[in-house]
Amino acid sequence: MGPFDALIHLANFFMPALAMALLLPSLARLVWWRKLRPVGWGLMARRVGLTGVAVLVAGLVLIGRDGAMATYAALVLASALVLWWTAFKGRA
Repeated sequence: MGPFDALIHLANFFMPALAMALLLPSLARLVWWRKLRPVGWGLMARRVGLTGVAVLVAGLVLIGRDGAMATYAALVLASALVLWWTAFKGRA
């Protein structure tokens, strides 16, 4: 495997976390736009993204392979929890 292939594999590994980090805050701001006005989109996206990366790496370490459904379920739950905490409880 060459360096370009390794880069593609690494990008594909982190893509679910990046997709969640972009989609969840955007959809949350569309639905709860008045309540989320004081909370920045970047803050929500950053926290969801970092949490998603941590969950994917933990799933790879614990399960031993990438792409396990348990890892993706944990990614969805952790992302939703972090978004809820940032948007409605933490506020900073």
